[in-house]
Amino acid sequence: MNLVLPLRKIVHRTRGYGHGPIVRLMSPSDLGEELKPFVFLDLFEADMRNLAGSMPVHPHSGIATVTVFTNGDVTFDDPHLGHGTIGYGGVEWVRAGRGMWHGKELSAGSSAAVQGFQLWIALPPDLENAEPEVQYVGTGGMPIIGPARLIVGAYAGARSPVRSPHGVNYLLTSLKPDERWTSIRLTGSYGLK
Repeated sequence: MNLVLPLRKIVHRTRGYGHGPIVRLMSPSDLGEELKPFVFLDLFEADMRNLAGSMPVHPHSGIATVTVFTNGDVTFDDPHLGHGTIGYGGVEWVRAGRGMWHGKELSAGSSAAVQGFQLWIALPPDLENAEPEVQYVGTGGMPIIGPARLIVGAYAGARSPVRSPHGVNYLLTSLKPDERWTSIRLTGSYGLK
């Protein structure tokens, strides 16, 4: 069966707005209103050794953040969850709920430079005031579907170990030059071309 998919129109293109090692790719002032519950999408790239001590402890409430690493690795040190390393495709999930302070949990791993994305999610009303929750999931804990890692949610019969609200799906996809991946279900499988 040869299925020709229509080309999708690009509705928004941005280089984002930079602030130090963070580039805000999406915010409520541009696409955030259209893509609820997603609030912000940040791209970050930094030398974690240079950031040590410069990230102040800061509060969050009513939201969740998903930090996924695309290059390099970090270590986490959490008094309740232990110590470990997160590399490519691994995640720090923070559901702030009724409120929490954070900012000193992650530090440089074996690589100096680290790159990744942080997605901010508006929580549904029943979780806005829930107890805060943090999860660290290493690279090996994320389901792989074709060229994608399932970061949050459920997709193609797989479920992410991240305890996110229902209905939120987030995949990290890495393609080689000239490679395409179709995420539309075709005869029981997903197409990689």
